[in-house]
Amino acid sequence: MADPAISALNSLLRGTDIEDHAEALRLANDAIRSSPSAGPDLHAAQHTKVVALVKLDRYDDALRAISDGGDRLAQDCALENAYALYKTGNLDAAAAVCHDFCAKTPASAATRGARHVSAQVAYRAERFTDAARAYRELLDTVSREGRINEEGDLRINMLATAAQIEWAGAAHHLSESERQPSRQDMEAFETAYNAACGCVARGELQKAEVLLKRAKALCEASEDLNYEERQVELIPILVQHAYVLIRQGKLDEGAQLQNSISISDISDHSTKWVAQNNSLAQEQGSNPYMTARIAESIKPPTDNSRPFEYQAAVLRRNKEVIELQCQKFSGVRSRARTGLAREDASSAPDTSREASNLGVLHAAAVSHLQTGKEALRSILPLLESRPDDIGLLLTIIQLYIQTENPAPALSLLEALFRRLEAATTPDHADTRFSPGLVALAVALYRLQGRHAAVRAELSRAAMHWQQQSAAGGSDLRDGSALSLLRQAGIELLHSQDSSDLSTAGAAFSRLCEEQRDRLAEAGLVASFATSDPSRAQPYMADLTPVEKLTAGVDVSALLDAGVASLPSSTAATATGSRKRGAAAPADGAAPAKKPRRSRAKLPKDYDLEKKPDPERWLPLRDRSTYRPKGKKGKKKAAEATQGGIVKEEETLELVGGAGAVKVEKAPAGGAGAKKKKKGKK
Repeated sequence: MADPAISALNSLLRGTDIEDHAEALRLANDAIRSSPSAGPDLHAAQHTKVVALVKLDRYDDALRAISDGGDRLAQDCALENAYALYKTGNLDAAAAVCHDFCAKTPASAATRGARHVSAQVAYRAERFTDAARAYRELLDTVSREGRINEEGDLRINMLATAAQIEWAGAAHHLSESERQPSRQDMEAFETAYNAACGCVARGELQKAEVLLKRAKALCEASEDLNYEERQVELIPILVQHAYVLIRQGKLDEGAQLQNSISISDISDHSTKWVAQNNSLAQEQGSNPYMTARIAESIKPPTDNSRPFEYQAAVLRRNKEVIELQCQKFSGVRSRARTGLAREDASSAPDTSREASNLGVLHAAAVSHLQTGKEALRSILPLLESRPDDIGLLLTIIQLYIQTENPAPALSLLEALFRRLEAATTPDHADTRFSPGLVALAVALYRLQGRHAAVRAELSRAAMHWQQQSAAGGSDLRDGSALSLLRQAGIELLHSQDSSDLSTAGAAFSRLCEEQRDRLAEAGLVASFATSDPSRAQPYMADLTPVEKLTAGVDVSALLDAGVASLPSSTAATATGSRKRGAAAPADGAAPAKKPRRSRAKLPKDYDLEKKPDPERWLPLRDRSTYRPKGKKGKKKAAEATQGGIVKEEETLELVGGAGAVKVEKAPAGGAGAKKKKKGKK
C-alpha cells in the first residue's frame, strides 16, 4: 500500500494547474521523508520540491536541493537549475547549463524554455548581440511551433535588447525595422516603454516623450492589472519621463514630475536607484559637500538587478565631478592617473568614452577647475608626458576654442595625426581616421575657412574605411563610420576634381550596399551622372521624378521675371559711401520735409558790446586773474617767476651712478660774505 504522503503528492500532481506552491512544497517534503529508498516516487518528490522553490523565488534553496539530489536530478532539473543560477547572478554557470542541455536534448518544449533562459542570461551578462540573435530565432519559430502566446513577451524583450544595443553604441547590429518603433509597439504599455527607451538611447527625445505618454495612458487604462500593480508598472515610466523632460530643458515640468514620485515607496531596487540619482542630479544643490554625502548614501543594488555598465560609468563620472567640486583634486588626479596608466604604451591611443573621460578629469584636477589661459598654462605641460591622451588633447582644444584661438588647437591635432600616420600598425591607422577625430579636424578646418583641407581629410578617411572593409579588417556597419562616409560623399560632390567625384561615388556605392536610403542613391547618381551613367542607371528609377519635383513651379513666370543680377561695383560703392540714404517717396505722396537745424543758444547774461576775455580758453590756474586761496597758495604764488627772483640751481651727480639731485646755488660773493662770524678769530 502506497504511503499517504506520496499518494497526496501524486494527487496534487495529477491536477492541470497548481496555484498553491507552498502546499506543493509541503507535500513534496512529506513525500521525501516517507520514501524509504531511491525510486521513482522519491525522484518525483525531489523534482516537485525544486520546481516549488523556484516558483516561490527561493533560488538558493532550489540550488541546494538540486545539489543534494544527485546527477540525475540535476539533469532532469536543468531548466530550473539554469534559471536559479541566473537569478542568483551566476551567469557563466547558467549559460553553460543551458548550452549543455540544448546540445544533448532534442528540440522540445524544454529546450525552447532553455533558449528563453539563455537569452535572458545573455541580456543580463551584457552580451546584447547574442541576446538579440536568440530572440530573433525565437520570434521566427513562434508561428511554426504554435507558440502564438509567446509573441508579445518576445517582442517586449527584443525591444529592450535593441535599446541596450543602442546605449552600448552597437546600433549597426540592428536592422532599420528593429530600430524604429512600429504601430504594433503602440498597442501595449510595455512595448511603448521599451520603444521609448530606444529613442532615448538614440537621442530622439521628442519621440521618446510621445511614446512615454502613450505608455502611461495604456498602463492606467489596463484592465489586466489591479490598482497596486498599475502603480508599480507606472513608476519606471514616470522616472524615464522626468529624465526626458529635463534633458529637453523642460526643467519645471521635469522637476514637478520627479517630485510627484515617492521614491521611498519604490519596491524595485534598480528603479529606486535610478530615481534617487536622477533626483540628486536634478536638484543641483549649492553645497557640494552635502551633495557628496547624499551621493554616498545611495547604494547601487548588488543582486541580479545591478546597474548595467553604461549606467555605472555615468555614476562613476558623476562621483568624480562631485569630488572636484569639493576641491578634492589630489584624489581625482591619482585615480585618473591610475586608470590612464593601465593603457599599453605600444598600442594605439584609446578613443573610447571611458578613457577620454579619464583624461578630461585628470586635466580638470591638475588645473583646479580653472578655465581659459590659466588652465592652459597648467595642463599644456602634461602633453609632453602623455602626447597620445585623447581626453587631454580634447580638453586643450576646447580651451583654445573658448579663448578664440583655434590655430594652436589645429596644430596639436595635426601633430597627433602625424604621429599616428608614422606608425605602421593597423590599429594606429584606425585611430587616425576614427570618425570623432576626423569630425573634429573638419570642424576646425571649416572654422578657418579651409574648404580644400576639409575635402582632403574626408576623402582620405573615406578611402581608408573602404579599404579596411574590403580587406575584412573592420565592420563598416558601425553607425559612426557610415555617417562619416555619408558626409564625405556629400562634401566631395562640391569638388570639380574627377578623383574626388570618383571617391564620392565609391562611398555612396558602399552605403547603398549596407543600407539603401534615398540620400545614398541620390549621391551615387550625382557622382556617376557624367563619368559613368551606366552605374547610376539602376538607381534613377527609385528617385523622385523631376516632373513631380517641379509640379508646382510656374516656369513661364520665372522666365518672364528674368535672372537676378548682383549690383555693379560702382553702384555698390556709391551706395555705401552715403552715410544715410533717403527713402524714395511713393507715387503721389508729398516729399519729405528737410529737418530744421537748431541754433546754438547763448547764455542769458551775454552782452554783445562787452569784449570777451581773451584768456577764456586757458585753464583757470593759467590765467593772470587767478588768485590761490590760503597761505600755502600765496607762498607758491610768490615763488612764481612772474615778477619774482629767479633762483639759480645746479645739478649734482651722486657717487656710483646712483642718480642726480638739484640743489640751490650759493649766492655770489659780497660784503656780507667777507664778514667773520661771531666767535671766529
